Amino acid sequence: MPEDSRPRRRGAAATRKAILESARKAFARSGYDGVGVREIAADAGCTAILVNRYFGSKEQLFQEVVVDAMNSAEVLRRDVFGDKDRARALAEALVDRTAYGEPALEGLLIVLRALSNPAATRTAREQIENHHHRQLTDVVRGPHAAERAALIVSVIVGFQVMRQMYGIEALASADPQVLTDLLTAQLEQLFLGD
Repeated sequence: MPEDSRPRRRGAAATRKAILESARKAFARSGYDGVGVREIAADAGCTAILVNRYFGSKEQLFQEVVVDAMNSAEVLRRDVFGDKDRARALAEALVDRTAYGEPALEGLLIVLRALSNPAATRTAREQIENHHHRQLTDVVRGPHAAERAALIVSVIVGFQVMRQMYGIEALASADPQVLTDLLTAQLEQLFLGD
């Protein structure tokens, strides 16, 4: 057997990690319904049986992929929540990471492309609520914190889609500092409840 066609040998942790990485890329590229366990397994260098052994089902694998995406978020990072000026830190991270023509964030693609499947949509919604929404609710002050935290999540997703994916001209070609200042004002109002 030629050396490059041999199955990869690795430990359980490395195999599990390879499956998660393969699934994350596949779900971001093709959505929940557009990819099968065999494709994920092949890209990870293992069998579908191993995928099911480690994750139980495609739905459970998807849930772990979404959790992994939430934990490695590039905009709603832990340091943003700890910043004294959360609104500006979040606006800067959002503007910096969403330039038109740059690849969209995998986590965003995963949850958007899950919308065609009710079970995947439910999983994505639950994980958004358990991670980003909960983190934001904990730092938002004043009345209606949960509602305002949900609006912050909506602003983040909407801005990414309109600027980075659709390339709305007013956002795509705007001066980054202007966008940061405008977003900061909106986010401050949501964070502080004024």
